[in-house]
Amino acid sequence: MIQFIERTDESVVAATTVTLPIEKRIKSRQRVALDDGREAGILLTRGEVLQHGDKLKSEQGEVVEVIAAEEKLSVVHCNDMRSFARACYHLGNRHVPVEIISENGAGTVSYLHDHVLDDMIEGFGLQVALTSAPFNPEPGAYGGGHVHGHSH
Repeated sequence: MIQFIERTDESVVAATTVTLPIEKRIKSRQRVALDDGREAGILLTRGEVLQHGDKLKSEQGEVVEVIAAEEKLSVVHCNDMRSFARACYHLGNRHVPVEIISENGAGTVSYLHDHVLDDMIEGFGLQVALTSAPFNPEPGAYGGGHVHGHSH
């Protein structure tokens, strides 16, 4: 089995790719299936989070590119920054990983789809849209954090 043990320069050409959801991109040690069908291991320093486009090198010098998998996301667009801050606060208070984009006085917050969280956000008078897209949440105050499929 191929073992990818370190990050490498992004300019290096990858032999293949590995498509991973965020739940797998936060694990530094795991067994994965490469997109070409081969089994491989990822053995990185604990705490490393893989991002879309990262490249990993094996013990033998083979390079794989990480692709962020499309995931079912709930997306909230808001032009009122008070409402936007309120939504982000309540999601964060539940330790929900979020991806935040703020431009020109408007904000967008995305999180892994959860109908209970959607109901909470809609209770604030905001609309939730569903989409399928790669999820790249904020790394958290200490650069790590965890992601799981349920809320507290």
